[in-house]
Amino acid sequence: MALRKFLVVMDDSPEFLNALRFAAIRAKKTGGGVAILGIVAPEEFQHWIGVGEAMRAEARERIEEHFKVFSKWMIDKEGIEPELVIREGEKATEVLAAIEADPEVGILVLGAGATGEGPGPLVTQLVARQTENMSVPITVVPGGLTKERIIAVS
Repeated sequence: MALRKFLVVMDDSPEFLNALRFAAIRAKKTGGGVAILGIVAPEEFQHWIGVGEAMRAEARERIEEHFKVFSKWMIDKEGIEPELVIREGEKATEVLAAIEADPEVGILVLGAGATGEGPGPLVTQLVARQTENMSVPITVVPGGLTKERIIAVS
């Protein structure tokens, strides 16, 4: 039987932290794993052709540094050692590609925005527009959930 892996998309939003906490707790409770997906958007390195490679390398480095922080937290708090996946391209496309590339991914965990301006562009795109292309269930963690509530429902 394949390991059930929770895939979480890393970004700079507070919603990501909620999604990560939920995935870590669920993985611990179910004996699964967590993969953190960092995506380098094409616009980050297409402005200047001559410095494109340097910008791409910097973007990857930034993802790796953020991953180290979240990885340490997951190991310390939940005893789960996440894996890092880095892809380059448009977010929704790369999320779908990452799921297809790893047969152990069983659930996509996304954090929804807490600002009242909707769930966020990635949630909207994947849940509302891409569900026919989705091969795993999606768990959307509401942005307004407190840490305690996330722990309770995980």
